Amino acid sequence: MKLATYKDGSRDGQLLVVSRDLASAHYATGIANTLQQVLDDWNFLSPQLQDLYDALNQGRARHAFPFEAARCMAPLPRAYQWADGSAFINHVELVRRARGAEVPATYYTDPLMYQGGSDDFLGPCDDVRLPSEDLGIDFEAEVAVVTGDVAMGCTPEQALDGIRLLMLANDVSLRNVIPGEVAKGFGFVQGKPATAFSPVAVTPDELGAAWQKGRLHLTVQSTWNGRKVGMCDAGPDMTFHFGQLIAHLCRTRNVRAGSIIGSGTVSNPGVEHKGKIDWPKGYSCIAEKRAIETIQDGQPKTEYMKFGDTIRIEMKDKDGRQLFGAIEQKIATSIVVRPRKATPVSESP
Repeated sequence: MKLATYKDGSRDGQLLVVSRDLASAHYATGIANTLQQVLDDWNFLSPQLQDLYDALNQGRARHAFPFEAARCMAPLPRAYQWADGSAFINHVELVRRARGAEVPATYYTDPLMYQGGSDDFLGPCDDVRLPSEDLGIDFEAEVAVVTGDVAMGCTPEQALDGIRLLMLANDVSLRNVIPGEVAKGFGFVQGKPATAFSPVAVTPDELGAAWQKGRLHLTVQSTWNGRKVGMCDAGPDMTFHFGQLIAHLCRTRNVRAGSIIGSGTVSNPGVEHKGKIDWPKGYSCIAEKRAIETIQDGQPKTEYMKFGDTIRIEMKDKDGRQLFGAIEQKIATSIVVRPRKATPVSESP
């Protein structure tokens, strides 16, 4: 089943069911108005949505209409919780090696995770609006899951049963802000602006064999300013699977329906070729590219994003069909310049 949320002028939008090929959609009105309603009563409402989904795919839905990703909010426009992991240890290794720091041994056994803002997510085609290019604007292509209720102290295997939906994410980072925040020893706040999610959220059964033991074995594609920069495999190099990430979050508290957990930047290790290490699968964030350049050449040369830059993040199945729809965003200024009012010219008496 595939679900999305259309903009309707409200904070939480209008829930709709989307066809498997992302070509058509149908409002879920009469079953549920919002995705959070469904997550709160999953066992009762999701079978009804599944029936509508089946009818839509079979051409039997009477009030279907063409699906438009540009009209979408995030599938869950605001959430009770957004916790982002760093499950791809290769990314951590590269970034720390570039600054001459070792990876602590605990990083290989205990996931890194931060809690981000969940009150104001971006839609898949919304501009990323920020006050300055000097903040070090970076995209981060990730996979994310949405949970039902998961009990405190659950095992990773039990946590997997709590996954309701999967999405893609652009977890925007401000690289020139984060170091100062991390130095305070109290986590990210200003360095992590609003996160964007794919147009469509997908139930695990739609992914078939690509969804294996908490890992999604497909390619995350990142296209920056029209140039494909990343074709990173989201599966085998994920050090901690989603069950482990959720169990980590649940160690000392319950996780409630409507929580979103991210994988962190999807990252694959390089391969040695003729005495030199290459990264044929590219990168899912600019910080990783800059780390590679620093390791190879002593300093980074790739600049962070500028106003007017675009980023596209997507994932296709083994037959080349879109799974989640694409995140397509532009970097823009948040500063509104209003025209000055003309000073009235006084007339001579």
